[in-house]
Amino acid sequence: MYLPDQLKTQLSAVASRSRRSEAELIRTAIEQVVAEGTAAHAEPSEPPVPGRLVGVGVGPGAADLLTVRALRALRRATAVVAPCTDVGAMGRAEAIVREAAPDVVVERLVFAMTPEPEARSAALRAAADRVTALLDQGEEVAFITLGDPNLYSTFSSMAARLVNTRPDTQVITVPGVMAFQELAALSNTVLADDQQSFLVLPANDATASAQDGPIAAALQDVTRAVVIYKGGRHVEAVASRLRESGRLHDAVLGELLGLPGERIAPVADVADRPASYLSALIVPARSQP
Repeated sequence: MYLPDQLKTQLSAVASRSRRSEAELIRTAIEQVVAEGTAAHAEPSEPPVPGRLVGVGVGPGAADLLTVRALRALRRATAVVAPCTDVGAMGRAEAIVREAAPDVVVERLVFAMTPEPEARSAALRAAADRVTALLDQGEEVAFITLGDPNLYSTFSSMAARLVNTRPDTQVITVPGVMAFQELAALSNTVLADDQQSFLVLPANDATASAQDGPIAAALQDVTRAVVIYKGGRHVEAVASRLRESGRLHDAVLGELLGLPGERIAPVADVADRPASYLSALIVPARSQP
């Protein structure tokens, strides 16, 4: 067995520290690789259901947040599709699956991420037509999506269209970890406790800047945690609403969680900087004075 000199040196050092022979270490490593490969390619515990559509949440970005149930669904499916902005560009959901389950083959479906309703509708129609064709061929189709398929996901639009055009389609979903959950964990932020509540809101040009909009109104109740999605390019406006409500210094921003360029910071420190679309902002609840 050929080993590069650097690897030989490292192996010798590990053997010396662990007081185990190099042969034993090599055998253990081979056993681990074989066991992982066997598990990765094991037959799923249940057979695919022809003509079924499965929305699979793959989490916010880190491959190790992909659930066991999601992995089973991906390996059970006979076709796996993923949203992207261009057929030549790998989307983030696909990137997560590639890292967590490189044996799963993914087909890309182009979605138009634009405010123009006609372009969005045309792209959705084309993607739905492709999924319909796969279902008609007897495939079980897994549609992967960032976060959870039932919250701010392209999957919900896809599923709604298919239910209208192909009423007999069976649709199920596999939940995924949401970005705000990962952000809460990484920033040691308690979202809500005891009788507190929390609210999830999207940010856009109107809601972020309006002094009487839903974000500003939600911030008035300090016992309610507020989670703001889609707010990357509205950070400065949202920070103004936080400042007015006296909740700026409690808020935390998470961007590209689990992905290259990840950033976690107090909103007060980054309010003057741009953030990507894949951003989440948490304003934790407070106890009543």
